[in-house]
Amino acid sequence: MPATPPSLPPSQQTPVPIEFRGDTREWFGIWIVNFVLSIITIGIYSAWAKVRQKKYFYQHTYVGGRNFDYHATGIQILIGRLIVIAGLVVFTVISAIPVLAIFAFLAFLFAVPWLVVRSLLFNARMSSWSNVRFGFFGSYGRAAKITILYPLLAALTLYLAAPFADRARRRFIVDNHTLGKTTFFFDAPISKFYIAALAAVGWVLVVGAVLGFAIVQSGVLDGLFASLEGIDSPPPQAEIGITIATYAALFVVFAPAGALYYAMARNIVFNHSTLGGIHAFRSTVPPLGYVWIVITNAIVIVGSLFMLLPWAQIRKAKFLAAHTEMLVGGSLDEFVGTMQDERNAIGDAYSDIEGLDLDIGI
Repeated sequence: MPATPPSLPPSQQTPVPIEFRGDTREWFGIWIVNFVLSIITIGIYSAWAKVRQKKYFYQHTYVGGRNFDYHATGIQILIGRLIVIAGLVVFTVISAIPVLAIFAFLAFLFAVPWLVVRSLLFNARMSSWSNVRFGFFGSYGRAAKITILYPLLAALTLYLAAPFADRARRRFIVDNHTLGKTTFFFDAPISKFYIAALAAVGWVLVVGAVLGFAIVQSGVLDGLFASLEGIDSPPPQAEIGITIATYAALFVVFAPAGALYYAMARNIVFNHSTLGGIHAFRSTVPPLGYVWIVITNAIVIVGSLFMLLPWAQIRKAKFLAAHTEMLVGGSLDEFVGTMQDERNAIGDAYSDIEGLDLDIGI
């Protein structure tokens, strides 16, 4: 389905805040039940747990006083997972046969775009806002570009083309989604993605250099190298030191860099997306503020042995919602009414959609 370019000037758009009204105590009650039942059923209940989680976060997210909803069932998610698991088992078995290994790899490679399209289609049709379902019309050919061609191009250019690949992936996802019959449209200059990528790389280089300098100055490496001299296998204290250094690098170097890029890319996507050519979006997530949320959430989660994970999830959702709004062109009531009138024309043929949910986000 062709995307709709923006046509309404910002001066004619009214900001409508996006609210997340979830409560930590309420979500904790749902989360702990999901956790316990998933363990008892050896992971089988996790399909229903995922549905309950999505329903809770969708139903507590509001735009203009109207909330989202999620309509999939646990059995749909379970069937989708069983299909994927069965496919992986077949792939593993065939790959063990040398003559057929190359054919198995090619079959898997060309199955990935199909899985991506089916996942996006399933998630869109199982989601709604103000009782109007989302839709997805992405093609296999375009999915093959973002899952095979562009990643290969990024790798061949030593990831100098990675921002191009990322922008193409996000454009594919946004442009092919609809709300009712109303299409989304996304287009942003590639320079913004390079700025986000450079910010993340800069974080890795600067913070990594500072961390490395601190480690060298502390004399820890001298102690480790001295303990390793003349020893075939490193002593326990050396292994502990290496492990701590590795996790420290992940925690203060790479994880924050990923969070920094996520926040900047999210702002780019929202600020350059429209709905029906007259409605737009705005995201003002402060990159360093989001890095702080990610780091402190991680500390709290690990420090509480994951018991405060629900608190961290609610905190993150509220933070992102507080920095997001919809810029509505005209009356939101009229827009919703028009979509609801069109709803029956779209059809409700959702039962034939497998529960393939790969969590492919923008």
